[in-house]
Amino acid sequence: MTFRQICIVENNQVVITLPANFVNKKQVTVLIDDELDSRSQKLAKLKEASKDPLFLADVLNVQKDFNSIDFENL
Repeated sequence: MTFRQICIVENNQVVITLPANFVNKKQVTVLIDDELDSRSQKLAKLKEASKDPLFLADVLNVQKDFNSIDFENL
């Protein structure tokens, strides 16, 4: 079973309360991720990408690839 929980760090420690169905489990794997994927962080990255020359070149290449088929069904 996978259980995901965002925890508060206090005094460089984290306390995790496991769900009831974890009773009698002898071992769990803990993954520490110090970056929360928030909407504002993702939007900031998208704004950065909109100015990135390599990203813009890739977008143009994809547009060119699909130009010929855009009007096939019209």
